[in-house]
Amino acid sequence: MADDTTATATTPTASEAQSTIESVTAKAESLFEQARSAIEDAVESTVEAVKEHPLAAAGIAAGAAAAVAGAAFGVSKLLERDEEPAAKPKAKA
Repeated sequence: MADDTTATATTPTASEAQSTIESVTAKAESLFEQARSAIEDAVESTVEAVKEHPLAAAGIAAGAAAAVAGAAFGVSKLLERDEEPAAKPKAKA
């Protein structure tokens, strides 16, 4: 017969569970703050780079827009080809 005391000895208490939840919440808040700070730094760096090199930034933006437009055009052509009905074979006379 199995001993039930080992199963209950490893079951966390409510206070242990609450402590774990608080620890996870604190870690998540810390990671969120780090991410927010990194994003703010990246935005500031980007703004400064654009101010220092406006022509290069405009060229990069135009290239990115062209790449997205080209991809969208390619996808639309692929979808258009998929929607065309298959050619019916001609009947022999």
